[in-house]
Amino acid sequence: MRKDELAAAQAYVRLLEATRAVLSDPQDAPLYLPLLASPIEEADGALRRAGLSGNETRFFDLISSLRPSLSGSGH
Repeated sequence: MRKDELAAAQAYVRLLEATRAVLSDPQDAPLYLPLLASPIEEADGALRRAGLSGNETRFFDLISSLRPSLSGSGH
């Protein structure tokens, strides 16, 4: 995995974790949703720099290699 691809995968994982944290308490989620703007911007920029925008198959293969638990296989 190239450095820019790794950065994109890591940014996505951070966004996913931040989103899970925000949505963990549905009652407070509307209050914290604006906090996702920065991780979204980071992930978008990293995807563009790595040339992965619009290449979801390659991107999710990278995510699976970084965090196998996100692949849905249960391993």
